[in-house]
Parts: sequence; C-alpha cells; structure tokens
Amino acid sequence: MTELVFSLIPVTLGVVLSPLAIMALVAVLLSERARSNGIAYLLGWLVGLAGLTVVCLWLFDVFEVHALAEPPLWVAVLRTVIGVFLFAAAVWVYRKGRVHIAQMSNATTPQEVVAASPQLPGWLQTVSTFKPARTFLLGIGLFVLNPVDASCAIIAALDISLSGLDASAQMLFAAGFIVIGALPIALPVLYVLARGENAQPLLDRVRTWIAGNTHVLNAALLLVIGAIQLQKGIAGLL
Repeated sequence: MTELVFSLIPVTLGVVLSPLAIMALVAVLLSERARSNGIAYLLGWLVGLAGLTVVCLWLFDVFEVHALAEPPLWVAVLRTVIGVFLFAAAVWVYRKGRVHIAQMSNATTPQEVVAASPQLPGWLQTVSTFKPARTFLLGIGLFVLNPVDASCAIIAALDISLSGLDASAQMLFAAGFIVIGALPIALPVLYVLARGENAQPLLDRVRTWIAGNTHVLNAALLLVIGAIQLQKGIAGLL
C-alpha cells in the first residue's frame, strides 16, 4: 500500500499542476458568468477526471492485469510509450511556456489570457459568452483530450490495478486521486463563490505566480513521471 501511495504522488501532482486547465480556469473566472461557469467548469473537470480514471480501472480489470503473476508485455510497452511521450511533453511545456505563460500575469480579460497563451485554442477567446452547458463540456474536454492529464489518469489507474488491493481499497485510492486532482480547480471556484467580486485581488496574485512558475514545475514533474514510467517499462521488457 505504501508503494502505491508513493507511485501515485507524482501523477497526482501532474494533474494538480496542469497549466492548460489552470489557464482555462482563469479565462472562465474572468467571464461574465464567473460563478455559474466556474461551477460548470469544475463539474466538467470532475467528470473528465473521474470518468477516465474509472473507465481505465474497469478496462484493466477486464484484462485481469492484477491476476497475473507478472504483468503482461503490453503493460511494459504502455509504460514505455507514456514515458517517452511525457519526456517530450516536458521539453515542449518548458520551451513553449517560458515566455508566453509569464505574459498571463498582465492579462485582464479572457481575450488577453488566450492571446498570452499558445496552449489555449483560439475559440476560447469567446469564453466570455459561454453558457454553463458549454463550459461544462469545456471542463470535460480539457481533461480527456489533454494527452498529459489523460496519461496521468491512465498511469494512476494502472498502478492501482496492479497494487493487488481489493476492489473497495482500489476505489478508495481512486477517489483520493480524483479529489486531490480536482483541488486546483475547486479551490478558486469555491473562493469566487464565497467572495464574489472581492475575490479578484487574491486571484490576480495567484494568477501572477502561476503564470510565471507553473510551466517550470509542470515540466519538472513530467520529467519525473516519464522517468519512472520508462524505468518500469524497460524493466518489464527485459
């Protein structure tokens, strides 16, 4: 169980420090419907995070990876592929984000947030006109369609499946992963709900720090996660 906890820490942090999700949240909380859209975005993020994690747990259970004395070859191949991808993603995040993410600290509108970030799609410039239903779908899509966040969820589900724990213990660990992974979205949304317009000064300070530092932390985490997966994958192939 202790080994599982340590294996889940880096992938959980990988989700927590997702720059794409945080950038989109900044744009959402600057929109005209900050409260309702914030709640919708949080719910969408939770559905994406929980849905992908649970589906992967179910698939790994179907393939009975936990019932084998040694994990099948495809598990090692999957870890190796994910490890290589995360290494490449770390380099991309650092090189592309170093200049542009810092510019977000001066953004005051959703349009400026998008303009400062090359990682956000151009259509997000219309986020100020989004209604909750569309923002909910945005939350789902930004997790499920983000290969880095999706990879972290797949790794977490794989490690939980291979832990040998019973079903209830596995679901408990999965729930912990989901709750912690949702905190960076939930806390700003809840703060805006509680403080309203008075929340803006603190959000601006938090945004400034995130804008200048998230890409470095995220790149470092991706390197660590990628190295761990590569080590496990290569060991399984030998």
